Parts: sequence; structure tokens; C-alpha cells
Amino acid sequence: MQRYIDRNAVAEIRYSLENNPVTALIGPRQCGKSTLARYLLQNRKDALFLDLELPSDMRKLTDAELFLQEHAQQLICIDEVQLRPDLFPLLRAIIDKGRRPGRFLVLGSASRDLIRQGGETLAGRIHYIELTPFLWKELQSDKSVKKEDFKRHWWRGGFPPAFLAADDKQSDAWRRDMIQDYLSRDIPSLGFALPIPALSRFWKMVAHYHGGLLNASKIGQSMDISHNTVRKYLDLLDQTFMVRLLQPLSINLKKRLVKSPKIYLRDSGLLHTILEIDSMTELYGHPVFGASWEGWCIEQIITSLPLWQPFFYRTSSGEEIDLVLVRGKKRLAFEIKASLTPHLSRGFSDTVKTLKPERAWVVCPMTDAGYSIQSGARVTGISECLQELGAFL
Repeated sequence: MQRYIDRNAVAEIRYSLENNPVTALIGPRQCGKSTLARYLLQNRKDALFLDLELPSDMRKLTDAELFLQEHAQQLICIDEVQLRPDLFPLLRAIIDKGRRPGRFLVLGSASRDLIRQGGETLAGRIHYIELTPFLWKELQSDKSVKKEDFKRHWWRGGFPPAFLAADDKQSDAWRRDMIQDYLSRDIPSLGFALPIPALSRFWKMVAHYHGGLLNASKIGQSMDISHNTVRKYLDLLDQTFMVRLLQPLSINLKKRLVKSPKIYLRDSGLLHTILEIDSMTELYGHPVFGASWEGWCIEQIITSLPLWQPFFYRTSSGEEIDLVLVRGKKRLAFEIKASLTPHLSRGFSDTVKTLKPERAWVVCPMTDAGYSIQSGARVTGISECLQELGAFL
């Protein structure tokens, strides 16, 4: 059995269970939702765990109203709740009869928008928490993880079975199986009757665009599918936490700004497997090397400040900042370079002056102490950057 690694979401889940009738823990399959839920409930004698992928547990909900009423005094945890979206109206009725916090903990491998019934029928009764695969910030708290292991996390990705695998070969094998299971089992279970070969080719096409501007028409032409089909596939990958569409920052400037979003695969390990990159050595010479580092850093930074809205900034003349986090009138800027000696464009300082962020960082794959540069930005490794972001929580 794989060891338990403490997750950042623990405190929020406990707080939600004490204050909300329903707590929903959502995130991609195999990111650790079930492990975390069992860890939190292990010492609670009033907790009941149902895994809807088990036929025996699914049968218990044949008459769901009778079963749930019989266990009304317990905290009921329902895993893979997206398999029974019809439960949400029933949960609402049960909660309204006896409203108290900590009645249900539901786990789902899809976004709140995809499990639409939950958002429509449990408004005011449910609190959603997104759990990602392992974050580098979480892994740093584990005594067995060294500071240079960020490269292993970047290479393997954050899914627990992939990161904790005995070696890279085992990690890659798990990621291949995960991709196949996602296409052949997870997508149909959500009610989508999509051709698996077409979605597989689309996912690989998106991987080749990783870190670039989304051009739906060009992708559609390459695959001989319509613009609407491209959007449909993208929405599905987005709603199941496989891709991130990073929107451009719109500010009132006398400059022409890029309006298309940038697209990233959210897990770097899946990116490397889909692109058939067999080793870290091969990644160093691959065209996706810089974009891979950029995407990995962006995920670590965005998830460390969940209340800040993420954007990128780019003008038609080429001025660019890879990531801008916004909260109210405050901005944080991040330029991400896959080099220990980052070369910044002449316009970088001007762009920082234009955006006027509270702080600016240049994030590199380094473990040494960071240093300040003339533009006012600070060159750091990912660990130091994440540590400094703690001041903005």
C-alpha cells in the first residue's frame, strides 16, 4: 500500500464538514480523493463509505431513500457520485428535512458543471473543493522527498501512482493505462458516446499545442472535424481536469492584446506519455521542453493561490508575461524559463512596468537561492517562489 502524504485540502475539508450539509471533493480520477476521504474518516465511528464502482455498494442504493434515511445519523461518504447524478434531488430533500452540517461527503471525477444536477439542486447546501494530483508544495512536506526531486515530479507528473512508482518504467506504464482507462471507461461513464480513436487523436493533437495559443479552426482542419466538435472535445477534457485553458488578461491599454486562450495539459506526466517522450534526457532535446516546464510551473503556482484568478498577458507586438494572477486590483506576474541562466527580452522590464504587479518572478529549474534583477523581478526556483507566495494567501 502506498504511503499517505498530507494534502493541502485537509483543513478546508474538515472546516466544510463542520459547516455545510454536503461537501463535494472533485478532481481527476486517481488523484487521491478516496485515499484522502478514508484518511479523514478512519477514526469516525459515525462514517459510512460507499464506492459506487462496487456493484455491492451500488445495490445498496436501489432504494436510495430508504437506505439513506436508515443511516440519517451518520456521515455518508459517496465515492464516484457522478455515476448516480439522480441522487442529488434526493439529497436535497433529505437535507431540508433535517438540516445539519456534515451529513454527506461526495467524491466525483468531474467538475461541478459536468455534475450539473448538484449545482442546480443543492445550491446553498453544498461546498465544492477541488483536489489536484500531488502538488510540489505538498510533496515538500514529506521527509523522504528532497528539494531536487521537483524534476521527478515534473517528469512523472503528480498522480500518486505515477509519482510514487518504484521507477520511471513503472510510472510510464501506469500513465499509459490511465490514459486508456480514461478514454474507454471514464468518458462513457459520464454519458458521452464519443469515438475513442478520434478523442485519443484529439488529445495527442492538444499535447502538441501545449503552451501555445488555441486555434480551434486549425485543429479542426488537421483532424477533419468541425469547429463545434473541437469545442465539444475541449470542454470535455477541461471539465474532467485534463486540460487548462488559460485566458488572456484584458486591461484597458492602448495596445492590441491577444484574445485567444493558451492551452495546457494539466499533468506534465501525461503530457510526456502522450507525446511518447521516453526519458528526461529525451525531454531535454524535445521541442516541448520549455512548454513542459512552463505548464508544470503554472499548475503549481495557480493551485497555491486558489482565490486569485489566472491569466496570461500578450500583445500583438510580442510583449508577454506567461502568468498573471489577479485578485481585485492586485496582480502578481510570473515569467517562466527552462534555463538556469534565463534570457529575458528587452521588453520584459517595460511589460512589468505596464502591468504594475505587487511582485514579479522569473521561475527557473534551480535549487540555489534566488536573486533580484534590474526590472524589479526576482529569479527563483519553484520551491522558493511557492514559499514567497505564502504571503499572499
